[in-house]
Amino acid sequence: MNTLQIKENTLCWAWNGQYLKIMAWGENSLRILSGIQPDTSTPPLWALLPAPDCDVKFIQEESALTIINGKMSATVDLQGRITFYNQHHDCLLEELWRQRDNGEQFWNVGQQQKKKISALKISGRECKPLAGNAVEINVRFESRPQEKIGGMGQYQQPFINLKGCALELAQRNSQASVPFMVSSLGYGFLWNNPAVGEVVFARNETRWSAKAARRIDYWITAGDTPAEIVRQYAAVTGTPPLMPEFALGLWQSKLRYRTQDELLSVARQYRDAGIPLAVIVADFFHWPVQGDWRFDAREWPDPAAMTAELNAMGTKLMVSIWPTVDVKSENYAHMNEQGFLVNTRKGLNINFDFLGNTRFFDPTNPDARKFVWQVCKKNYFDQGIDLFWLDEAEPEFGVYDFDNYRYHIGNTVETGNIYPLHYTQAFYEGLRDTGLETPVNLVRCAWAGSQRYGALVWSGDIHSSFESMRNQICAGLSMGMAGIPWWTTDIGGFHGGDVDDPAFHELLIRWFQWAVFSPVLRMHGHRDPITEPESAHRDGIAQCNTGAGNELWSFGDATFAILRRYASLRERLRPWLRKLMAQAHETGEPLMRPLFYHYPQDANAWEVTDQYLFGEELLVAPVVHAGETRRLVWLPGDTIWIDANSGARYEGGQEVSVEAPIDVLPLFVREGADILALLTAWREENE
Repeated sequence: MNTLQIKENTLCWAWNGQYLKIMAWGENSLRILSGIQPDTSTPPLWALLPAPDCDVKFIQEESALTIINGKMSATVDLQGRITFYNQHHDCLLEELWRQRDNGEQFWNVGQQQKKKISALKISGRECKPLAGNAVEINVRFESRPQEKIGGMGQYQQPFINLKGCALELAQRNSQASVPFMVSSLGYGFLWNNPAVGEVVFARNETRWSAKAARRIDYWITAGDTPAEIVRQYAAVTGTPPLMPEFALGLWQSKLRYRTQDELLSVARQYRDAGIPLAVIVADFFHWPVQGDWRFDAREWPDPAAMTAELNAMGTKLMVSIWPTVDVKSENYAHMNEQGFLVNTRKGLNINFDFLGNTRFFDPTNPDARKFVWQVCKKNYFDQGIDLFWLDEAEPEFGVYDFDNYRYHIGNTVETGNIYPLHYTQAFYEGLRDTGLETPVNLVRCAWAGSQRYGALVWSGDIHSSFESMRNQICAGLSMGMAGIPWWTTDIGGFHGGDVDDPAFHELLIRWFQWAVFSPVLRMHGHRDPITEPESAHRDGIAQCNTGAGNELWSFGDATFAILRRYASLRERLRPWLRKLMAQAHETGEPLMRPLFYHYPQDANAWEVTDQYLFGEELLVAPVVHAGETRRLVWLPGDTIWIDANSGARYEGGQEVSVEAPIDVLPLFVREGADILALLTAWREENE
């Protein structure tokens, strides 16, 4: 016999060894837990913060029980089927069941459910037992073909509306699975489960699956606008710290500065050219061995003096951290003995083989987090360095056989997607313990909640092409909608790009122009021609090559003139950037926003993939195809938009064609916005 009752302010249902719990969790929001009894363990919070107090209400009926929290309600019938509604009693989301019934109780099934009685025996919630305590999970919802879906993190594809997409829930180099979506129907949905799996937003069903987990765990919220939904999500998963002032400027990086003298010479050249430089990066293989986490004194003899000179120039030093630990590292034996490394279940206990046989440190182990931070504190922070580039953060296994690896908290299939969150947490908490209030960590991957640990995510090792550039715009917008406001990319792409190729110069200019209107402006890449190391090995350790110059002046005088001009625009934008960063910190709202974020009723706003809003009042329309000197721009809403380049005024709700020669980025400002004065002053200064 099933039970449907209220216990400790929670809607509870149980039947034949299955259970369901629904509880209020934040404003207008609910958390849903379901699985196989007995489940006596306390569910981890995973992405969520502890639940705030909520004014929850219940409505008890003969054949159903409803829980209400503000604008969100969930009704569960005696068969355990869930339907979610908003404050107007519009159906937001409904589980998909195709069963004869749940226990031969036809008399309790409503008319709508009778229409869905079926011999297919498909359940809305499935938990199939595996070895141990894990279960394989499938959760199915009825699909509405007209629904539009945004968010879900970073995937290398040209879509912002994800309806019709199948997405792997797994971390890979250039892929960040952040399983939070925003629906045009007025709800947000977090799959609060770090297991490897898949989500399918098909026309005939929406299906979330996990290959192995302990229970079903998701969170849902109702809101009248996408902005309200994102804010409510940020309230229960966290917002980023306040971005420090220095980080709003230009960041300079390449693969790779090989010596202390080389890096300092670049910083000095920026200073002498009068170009403000916020950050310069000492990239990977500045160390003797992977896992030593310290400078090799032969190339970097005095890190403290280097840092002091850079600080005097107004430039911060960032160092690359890899989670890889080579068997030859001075830290390997201790970390292996203490269980601080990721284990391979079968075969050689090696996770990755890039220039060495390495294993990843395991940040899901709190003691491993503390150990790695203490090593980095001694070798970097105590030398004046408090900016860390957390590379390989997925981590990038040599082979993505997720079932072959095990973390401290469990099998990677069951817990793997949370790795980048704990990796960032290690350095965030370490820096906070030193008294630093606003840590920033550049990291190559993220999961839901990573934003609260100061995660500045970049889009990984992407190709140098216009196609890749278009994908990155979609990636950045989707990350913002998934609750990760801090995002950046390798300007010009990472792989390829010949410094002497005019075609690459065009790509670089167009990429740099739109990156000025992204959270962080960052030069990075592995440029051709490549310089091989003097010796493939030194002291038995494989050595890394380096790319050509990647500074603003590395691509010829004509390109330099345009890049320099737009770098000066970035400096002009500091007041605007400061305002948007404060908003991200306070509410979790992204800086880069799809058009539908503020214009959800505009059907075109859900489909435009190559332009976006930077804040609420500035529309950015990058040129994203080679050879184009004019482009079409969709102006949403019923407001007046002003062309920041020409001063022309346009009514919203139409498509306009604007000129865009190589030195012009199409920009439109809502009438009355303060940023127009900043852009006009910059334009007049450069005319």
